[in-house]
Amino acid sequence: MEMNEILEKLPAHLMSLVIDQPYDEYSAQDHAVWRYVMRQNVRYLGKVAHGSYLEGLKKTGISLDKIPSMYGMNRILKDIGWAAVAVDGFIPPSAFMAFQAYNILVIAADIRPVDQIGYTPAPDIIHEAAGHAPIIADPVYADFLRRFGEIGSRAFLSPQDYKLYEAIRHLSIIKADPYSLKETIEKAGQHLADCANNMGKPSELAKIRSLHWWTVEYGLIGELENPKIYGAGLLSSIAESANCLKPHVKKLPLTVEAANFNFDITEPQPQLFVTPDFDTLNKVLDEFADTMALRRGGLYGLQQAIRSENTGTCVYSSGLEVSGTFTRVLEWNGEPVYIQTTGPTSLNFGGRELQGHGKTIHNEGFGSPVGKIRYLSIALEDFSEEELGQVGIILGECVNLDFESGVHVTGLIRGLMIMEGKLILISFTNCLVSFEGKVLFEPAWGVYDMAVGKKIVSVYSGPADAKAFGLNYPVPAEKTHKIKHDVHTLKLHAIYQKVREIRGNSCSYALLPSLWEELKNEHPGDWLCALEILELLRNKQINDDLNREITQSLHSKQSSEPAISKLIADGLEII
Repeated sequence: MEMNEILEKLPAHLMSLVIDQPYDEYSAQDHAVWRYVMRQNVRYLGKVAHGSYLEGLKKTGISLDKIPSMYGMNRILKDIGWAAVAVDGFIPPSAFMAFQAYNILVIAADIRPVDQIGYTPAPDIIHEAAGHAPIIADPVYADFLRRFGEIGSRAFLSPQDYKLYEAIRHLSIIKADPYSLKETIEKAGQHLADCANNMGKPSELAKIRSLHWWTVEYGLIGELENPKIYGAGLLSSIAESANCLKPHVKKLPLTVEAANFNFDITEPQPQLFVTPDFDTLNKVLDEFADTMALRRGGLYGLQQAIRSENTGTCVYSSGLEVSGTFTRVLEWNGEPVYIQTTGPTSLNFGGRELQGHGKTIHNEGFGSPVGKIRYLSIALEDFSEEELGQVGIILGECVNLDFESGVHVTGLIRGLMIMEGKLILISFTNCLVSFEGKVLFEPAWGVYDMAVGKKIVSVYSGPADAKAFGLNYPVPAEKTHKIKHDVHTLKLHAIYQKVREIRGNSCSYALLPSLWEELKNEHPGDWLCALEILELLRNKQINDDLNREITQSLHSKQSSEPAISKLIADGLEII
């Protein structure tokens, strides 16, 4: 992968999900699928998509005739402040959001099979490159997408969310494999349905994924009665883009309530949401963010962290950040008064791990009070060093701290940490911590590091300092299938390749009759290559008899195979 100034900012824990685009593995049929979809998109979407779509195609360097190389795209994308990377199918939702926060489009390297040319539930290069990339040429939308990534990557997920993600990934992988057995697909579909029906109360991530779906993926823009398309899922699906504007699909004004509408990736959507403009997207995103632990903090935020059973960070009002797996919070009058993590924990400030307070030091967990001292009118974090001495907070001295909540801390002060004028940490030896008659820390347990802060102002998913904490998104164990085609299919691909070479003027048009004979006799189910041969004949105005025969064959397929009738009709119209 060629690096540039945008890609170089990508942290290691995201780079582990990046793969090389397997460009040489795309078959001529794959390029034909891309060409068909893109030409249909330009023909149709030019009339119904947001005005920035066609201009965005030009700005992002996306060709209509062949699958784009991400190297080429990146040379152009960097001029609008973005980049693209290839990944293997669906990646964990938090990671997907994190890439967006770094102004990077995640592009699934595979392309849909011809039997899913109208719509595919799996992410593919058509969806990502031809759906997402053109719209980010609009600066307001691009800023929204980046902010969505920043906020979404900090949303808490539940253990059920990850099970659902794995079920979606598995189903998308086997459905994209033309050799998967029907029974295998049905079993995977049932497993996904079972996961979806046992999610419990929706997590923050589940809700923001829904908001992402109804905006970034399936969003409409403009007037409610006559909207335009901007969502990548619609822009990349020639079936859904035509279906979505019909009256039977309900159009609702976009509000934060969209986050409460579930979606099914395997079915056409029964309703869609319309934003009047891209600025409104940011307003709705901010309204949703105000409901998250990221901005609410407090008891709610800590409860979300505990429910997630994964690494989270709570931020004290002093600026101290505690990163670990939260397992307990004690409360008093509806407010958290003591936090507890289990397992490796780090203390941070300003997104950087504090020296001497990494996971190896706090490897068994971390606990600390939250709140104000009973006899002090000012919060401890706001005292100057001189004022701390006046209230008995002195190095080498013993002190008794009674919190308004009833938490009691007594011990010998061995260290004070002040950052940017704020006291954030007091270290004790011979320390006893108790609450309502229960001991929370005993002197025999060693040094006690007490966080300082009158309240928890923010709680979010993931560590404050990802690199120091060693954050890592595990590479999915189940890989997208590398399709091993049988001999019969490889012969079909060879016909596509010859047709492609004729279009590129590296082979003679005189080969077309024999290619058609082989296609007709050996691969009677094909329609896309037939269209490509017909296009070449009509462009050169040659061999009217062959022209008529292929046209008649395609019309016959339209009559006998309703599932591909519209695809053929649209192909004929374009040529």
